[in-house]
Amino acid sequence: MTQAPLDHWFVNQILIHETALLRYLHRHWSHPDEVPDLRQELYARVYEAAAKGLPTQPKAFLFTSARHLMTDRLRRNKVVSIEPMGDFDPSHVLIEDVSPERWCGGRQSLHRLATAFDQLPDRCREVVWLRRVEELPQKEVAKRLGISEKTVEKHIAKGMRLLADALSAEAGTHPLFAHTVNSDDVQHHAD
Repeated sequence: MTQAPLDHWFVNQILIHETALLRYLHRHWSHPDEVPDLRQELYARVYEAAAKGLPTQPKAFLFTSARHLMTDRLRRNKVVSIEPMGDFDPSHVLIEDVSPERWCGGRQSLHRLATAFDQLPDRCREVVWLRRVEELPQKEVAKRLGISEKTVEKHIAKGMRLLADALSAEAGTHPLFAHTVNSDDVQHHAD
Protein backbone atom coordinates (compact mmCIF):
# COMPACT_ATOMS: atom_id res chain seq x y z
CA MET A 1 0.00 0.00 0.00
CA THR A 2 1.34 3.45 -0.86
CA GLN A 3 1.96 6.11 1.77
CA ALA A 4 -1.07 8.38 1.09
CA PRO A 5 -3.80 5.68 1.23
CA LEU A 6 -2.14 4.15 4.31
CA ASP A 7 -2.02 7.54 6.03
CA HIS A 8 -5.68 8.12 5.17
CA TRP A 9 -6.63 4.67 6.53
CA PHE A 10 -4.61 5.30 9.71
CA VAL A 11 -6.32 8.63 10.39
CA ASN A 12 -9.84 7.32 9.66
CA GLN A 13 -9.58 3.87 11.23
CA ILE A 14 -7.04 4.21 14.08
CA LEU A 15 -6.65 7.81 15.23
CA ILE A 16 -10.42 8.17 15.68
CA HIS A 17 -10.10 5.84 18.69
CA GLU A 18 -7.42 7.90 20.45
CA THR A 19 -9.64 9.07 23.33
CA ALA A 20 -10.80 5.51 24.09
CA LEU A 21 -7.24 4.24 23.66
CA LEU A 22 -5.86 6.77 26.15
CA ARG A 23 -8.56 5.82 28.68
CA TYR A 24 -7.67 2.16 28.18
CA LEU A 25 -3.93 2.77 28.61
CA HIS A 26 -4.44 4.92 31.71
CA ARG A 27 -6.75 2.30 33.23
CA HIS A 28 -4.37 -0.61 32.62
CA TRP A 29 -0.90 0.92 32.89
CA SER A 30 0.36 1.77 36.37
CA HIS A 31 2.76 4.52 35.21
CA PRO A 32 0.67 7.39 33.79
CA ASP A 33 3.78 9.31 32.74
CA GLU A 34 4.64 6.49 30.30
CA VAL A 35 1.26 6.52 28.51
CA PRO A 36 2.33 8.98 25.76
CA ASP A 37 5.33 6.76 24.95
CA LEU A 38 3.12 3.66 24.93
CA ARG A 39 0.70 5.37 22.57
CA GLN A 40 3.48 6.39 20.17
CA GLU A 41 5.05 2.93 20.16
CA LEU A 42 1.62 1.40 19.62
CA TYR A 43 0.87 3.70 16.69
CA ALA A 44 4.22 2.80 15.12
CA ARG A 45 3.49 -0.93 15.51
CA VAL A 46 -0.01 -0.62 14.07
CA TYR A 47 1.18 1.50 11.16
CA GLU A 48 3.99 -0.95 10.30
CA ALA A 49 1.62 -3.90 10.48
CA ALA A 50 -0.98 -2.12 8.33
CA ALA A 51 1.69 -1.42 5.70
CA LYS A 52 2.00 -5.19 5.27
CA GLY A 53 -1.74 -5.79 5.23
CA LEU A 54 -4.76 -3.91 6.57
CA PRO A 55 -6.49 -5.57 9.50
CA THR A 56 -10.14 -6.44 8.92
CA GLN A 57 -11.17 -5.05 12.32
CA PRO A 58 -8.98 -1.99 12.95
CA LYS A 59 -10.37 -1.08 16.40
CA ALA A 60 -10.01 -4.62 17.73
CA PHE A 61 -6.52 -4.80 16.22
CA LEU A 62 -5.56 -1.50 17.91
CA PHE A 63 -6.69 -2.59 21.38
CA THR A 64 -5.25 -6.08 21.05
CA SER A 65 -1.96 -4.52 19.99
CA ALA A 66 -2.13 -2.22 23.03
CA ARG A 67 -2.62 -5.19 25.35
CA HIS A 68 0.32 -7.01 23.77
CA LEU A 69 2.51 -3.93 24.01
CA MET A 70 1.77 -3.55 27.72
CA THR A 71 2.48 -7.25 28.28
CA ASP A 72 5.77 -6.90 26.41
CA ARG A 73 6.72 -3.85 28.47
CA LEU A 74 5.87 -5.61 31.74
CA ARG A 75 7.85 -8.63 30.72
CA ARG A 76 10.80 -6.49 29.66
CA ASN A 77 10.73 -4.57 32.96
CA LYS A 78 10.47 -7.67 35.14
CA VAL A 79 12.44 -10.37 33.37
CA VAL A 80 16.13 -10.41 32.65
CA SER A 81 16.78 -11.75 29.18
CA ILE A 82 17.72 -15.42 29.07
CA GLU A 83 19.35 -14.97 25.67
CA PRO A 84 23.15 -14.93 25.71
CA MET A 85 24.67 -11.50 25.11
CA GLY A 86 27.84 -10.92 23.15
CA ASP A 87 30.46 -13.60 23.70
CA PHE A 88 28.75 -14.97 26.80
CA ASP A 89 29.39 -18.67 27.03
CA PRO A 90 26.96 -20.75 29.12
CA SER A 91 29.94 -22.56 30.67
CA HIS A 92 31.15 -19.30 32.31
CA VAL A 93 28.64 -19.31 35.13
CA LEU A 94 29.25 -19.03 38.82
CA ILE A 95 27.90 -22.46 39.61
CA GLU A 96 30.39 -24.88 38.10
CA ASP A 97 28.12 -27.93 38.08
CA VAL A 98 25.62 -26.47 35.56
CA SER A 99 26.04 -28.52 32.43
CA PRO A 100 25.19 -27.11 28.97
CA GLU A 101 22.24 -29.54 28.87
CA ARG A 102 20.90 -28.26 32.18
CA TRP A 103 21.42 -24.64 31.12
CA CYS A 104 19.60 -25.25 27.84
CA GLY A 105 16.83 -27.16 29.65
CA GLY A 106 16.29 -24.19 31.95
CA ARG A 107 15.93 -21.87 28.97
CA GLN A 108 13.44 -24.26 27.37
CA SER A 109 11.46 -24.45 30.61
CA LEU A 110 11.27 -20.66 30.80
CA HIS A 111 10.14 -20.52 27.18
CA ARG A 112 7.41 -23.12 27.82
CA LEU A 113 6.24 -21.20 30.90
CA ALA A 114 6.13 -17.90 28.96
CA THR A 115 4.16 -19.56 26.16
CA ALA A 116 1.68 -21.09 28.62
CA PHE A 117 1.36 -17.74 30.41
CA ASP A 118 0.60 -15.94 27.14
CA GLN A 119 -2.24 -18.39 26.48
CA LEU A 120 -4.08 -17.59 29.72
CA PRO A 121 -7.32 -15.63 29.37
CA ASP A 122 -6.64 -11.88 29.53
CA ARG A 123 -8.06 -11.09 32.98
CA CYS A 124 -6.65 -14.28 34.46
CA ARG A 125 -3.20 -13.42 33.05
CA GLU A 126 -3.41 -9.90 34.54
CA VAL A 127 -4.32 -11.24 37.98
CA VAL A 128 -1.62 -13.92 37.95
CA TRP A 129 0.97 -11.37 36.82
CA LEU A 130 0.07 -8.82 39.50
CA ARG A 131 -0.21 -11.40 42.27
CA ARG A 132 2.65 -13.81 41.46
CA VAL A 133 5.17 -11.69 39.53
CA GLU A 134 4.66 -8.22 40.97
CA GLU A 135 3.78 -9.86 44.31
CA LEU A 136 0.98 -7.41 45.08
CA PRO A 137 -1.31 -8.29 47.97
CA GLN A 138 -4.64 -9.80 46.97
CA LYS A 139 -6.47 -6.73 48.24
CA GLU A 140 -4.32 -4.42 46.05
CA VAL A 141 -4.87 -6.60 42.97
CA ALA A 142 -8.64 -6.48 43.55
CA LYS A 143 -8.56 -2.71 44.01
CA ARG A 144 -6.37 -2.09 40.96
CA LEU A 145 -8.53 -4.22 38.66
CA GLY A 146 -11.88 -3.22 40.17
CA ILE A 147 -12.85 -6.78 41.10
CA SER A 148 -13.56 -8.56 44.38
CA GLU A 149 -10.90 -10.40 46.35
CA LYS A 150 -12.89 -13.60 45.81
CA THR A 151 -12.61 -13.06 42.04
CA VAL A 152 -8.85 -12.57 42.44
CA GLU A 153 -8.69 -15.93 44.26
CA LYS A 154 -10.67 -17.63 41.50
CA HIS A 155 -8.44 -16.17 38.76
CA ILE A 156 -5.29 -17.24 40.64
CA ALA A 157 -6.60 -20.77 41.10
CA LYS A 158 -7.69 -20.98 37.46
CA GLY A 159 -4.41 -19.50 36.20
CA MET A 160 -2.25 -21.84 38.26
CA ARG A 161 -4.34 -24.84 37.14
CA LEU A 162 -4.12 -23.84 33.46
CA LEU A 163 -0.36 -23.25 33.70
CA ALA A 164 0.18 -26.57 35.45
CA ASP A 165 -2.02 -28.36 32.89
CA ALA A 166 -0.16 -26.76 29.97
CA LEU A 167 3.25 -27.57 31.39
CA SER A 168 2.37 -31.12 32.38
CA ALA A 169 0.76 -31.77 28.97
CA GLU A 170 3.94 -30.58 27.29
CA ALA A 171 6.09 -32.61 29.68
CA GLY A 172 4.27 -35.73 28.51
CA THR A 173 5.48 -35.10 24.97
CA HIS A 174 8.94 -33.92 26.00
CA PRO A 175 11.80 -36.33 25.17
CA LEU A 176 12.94 -36.35 28.80
CA PHE A 177 9.61 -37.87 29.77
CA ALA A 178 9.29 -40.26 26.83
CA HIS A 179 10.18 -43.26 28.97
CA THR A 180 7.53 -42.74 31.63
CA VAL A 181 5.33 -45.71 32.32
CA ASN A 182 1.77 -45.53 31.09
CA SER A 183 -1.20 -47.58 32.26
CA ASP A 184 -1.05 -49.94 29.23
CA ASP A 185 2.56 -50.86 30.11
CA VAL A 186 1.58 -51.54 33.71
CA GLN A 187 -1.32 -53.76 32.65
CA HIS A 188 0.86 -55.63 30.12
CA HIS A 189 3.55 -56.36 32.71
CA ALA A 190 0.96 -57.42 35.28
CA ASP A 191 -0.31 -60.25 33.00
